[in-house]
Amino acid sequence: MELHMHSHHFMRRMPYWRAAVLAGIAAGGIFVVLEALLTVAMGGSAWAPLRMTAAIVMGHGVAAQAATFNTGIVLVGLAVHFALSVVFGLVLAAIMAPFNLDSSIGMTSLAGAVFGLAVYLIDFYGMTRLFPWFVEARGALSLVTHLVFGLVAADLYLQLEQRAAGTESKRG
Repeated sequence: MELHMHSHHFMRRMPYWRAAVLAGIAAGGIFVVLEALLTVAMGGSAWAPLRMTAAIVMGHGVAAQAATFNTGIVLVGLAVHFALSVVFGLVLAAIMAPFNLDSSIGMTSLAGAVFGLAVYLIDFYGMTRLFPWFVEARGALSLVTHLVFGLVAADLYLQLEQRAAGTESKRG
């Protein structure tokens, strides 16, 4: 029996952009629900994370206000959150495809988890210079939700990409 190792060096292969967008949206949806549930379980307000996200475009004052429901702030928070989720889905696919990190579910999951960790570190340690209110959200809850985002985005991207490839091969 031969053991075949997939090569993970750079090669010219374009990501499946539609799958990346859909994976980013789905992972973002799971992220926002999980974050709200975990925040409530830890005694916080479900609206606090969306307020912090909305404050990226609305200013620090929004993050500093009491974390109560406000339709406008929640809508802005969701818009910013899902825009970032799509961007992160596209970035993840742009990394995975040319390095063949979508060669197996194991490699895809590992790439997604590492990506989620990288996004967490950038968000809560790098971007805090621009958005200092993110410092208070550092911790296990944010780390877990970012890891889940990366795993879901990567694994869903793989599934959608494989489904599209299967559909195209049936046509041709």
